[in-house]
Amino acid sequence: MGRVRGFALSAPFRSRPAYRWTVEVSAYVASGTRRRGVGRGLIARLVEVLAEMGYRTAVAVIALPNEPSVRLHEALGFEPVGVFPKVGHKLGAWRDVGWWRLDLAPGRDDPPGPLSPGDSSIQLY
Repeated sequence: MGRVRGFALSAPFRSRPAYRWTVEVSAYVASGTRRRGVGRGLIARLVEVLAEMGYRTAVAVIALPNEPSVRLHEALGFEPVGVFPKVGHKLGAWRDVGWWRLDLAPGRDDPPGPLSPGDSSIQLY
């Protein structure tokens, strides 16, 4: 039986209806499989599915420093939009948390049909 090398998931960005076209994405890759394209493939497929579903914006939240994750997201077109200093606690220390965004529907200003906030929970393995 194969072992899971990684997974990607999405979740609602915020619960209020005004944010229903925005989704947060995350990916996790097993330590023995990093730097082999697993994370890139998972996130690329996830944002493709989300765009097909009608979502407009994907948001990635990265605990810093994490240069591999930053490079991965930026290679997929995510753009940095800001950093919240010392808002996450990880590996025994307070961490800055960076935010990146990806426009899933470039050139479109009109919102697509209605989406419910719960529709954005997707998991890929």
